[in-house]
Amino acid sequence: MIHELTSASTPHTRDHAVGEPSLAPVGGVWVDQLNRRLLESTGEGIFGVDMRGQCTFVNRAAAEMLGYATGAVLGRNMHELIHHTDADGRPYPEADCPIFNAFRRGLPCRIDSEVLWRADGSAFSAEYSSHPILDGGAVLGAVVTIVDITARKRSEALLQQSHEQLERRVAERTVELTHALGALRELSAYSESVREEERTRIAREIHDELGSLLVALKMDVGWLERRVSDRPELSCKCHGMGRTIDTAVDNLGRIITDLRPSILDHQGLWAALEWQAQEFIETTELAPDLQMHIAAHTGSPGGPDGNRWAIAVFRIFQEMLSNVARHARARSVRIRLYVDGPPGPVLHIEVRDDGVGAEPAALNHPRSYGVMGMRERAGHFGGSLVIDSVPNHGTCVRLTMPMPVPAASGELP
Repeated sequence: MIHELTSASTPHTRDHAVGEPSLAPVGGVWVDQLNRRLLESTGEGIFGVDMRGQCTFVNRAAAEMLGYATGAVLGRNMHELIHHTDADGRPYPEADCPIFNAFRRGLPCRIDSEVLWRADGSAFSAEYSSHPILDGGAVLGAVVTIVDITARKRSEALLQQSHEQLERRVAERTVELTHALGALRELSAYSESVREEERTRIAREIHDELGSLLVALKMDVGWLERRVSDRPELSCKCHGMGRTIDTAVDNLGRIITDLRPSILDHQGLWAALEWQAQEFIETTELAPDLQMHIAAHTGSPGGPDGNRWAIAVFRIFQEMLSNVARHARARSVRIRLYVDGPPGPVLHIEVRDDGVGAEPAALNHPRSYGVMGMRERAGHFGGSLVIDSVPNHGTCVRLTMPMPVPAASGELP
């Protein structure tokens, strides 16, 4: 309980009724002994101001924090004494002072973004709060608490500096990794291009050299078989050799097709994709559901970039079907292939099976080289590969590939 003194009543003791708390003056006001002890023992600085902004009481913590003796603060205008200037050196108008607005406008506040000034002219970061003192609804002034938060602000500044340094390092490392990833992707694309060229060369040589030799050998065996027709054992042997040569020719054709499907070069990508799907369905004997739709006037892309794009699409499609055959243990497969019309045609391929599915961790495993290869091939050409798989509920793989150059003309296969 705080009672404002008149100029005539300034004794150091005061009569009080039995049982009424003992009062003692603190800075020109009467404060009971308990409150006085509380004010002096708290670590926070506390002072009061009247309606003119003059200090009416101040505890030891506040006086020491501000660098004043208690008597030097009492009766002084606290804004002019400790709050007169902003941290940047600009004058702080008293009319804007949140401390005084607590009793002038009834606006309590809690501020931790300003500075207060000491007796030696130095400033310190402070957190202060100001609340009006009320007596029966009448405002008598305000009570203010202050805390020196210089150490906290310094820690916050160091933490912010560390965060900024970390963000800069992360940004720099991200740029480096982005460049490295781009270079790695270019290298991967170049390696794939070299590999495809080598496959094409090997397929051509096998076809031209071994194919010709096998055909010649087949003709020689046929010639020999006709000459020994009167000797059943030799004729039977020649006939068996002919079947072996036919098997070798078939296997050679399969190897050549695996290396470089001739249909891709002769009839284009759309025909090659349809052929690959039909081959897969016939080989696996799965219940098929195949649909293809190529928008009108959308031909297979040509030129070096178009050829590389077509090879990437074909190899991804092969891998999608191969995964179904090797891992899915499915009963049926649904294949959808759509190509949007120009301008900006986009290829969409979806392969869905009803097999055993897979865990997401297995699909994203660092050693899932097939999945990684498909994603890298697609990513190099601005495409994307999405895999949705649930154990025991099958797998759906979706490929989206924008075509590099819209074909000006072309016929569907």
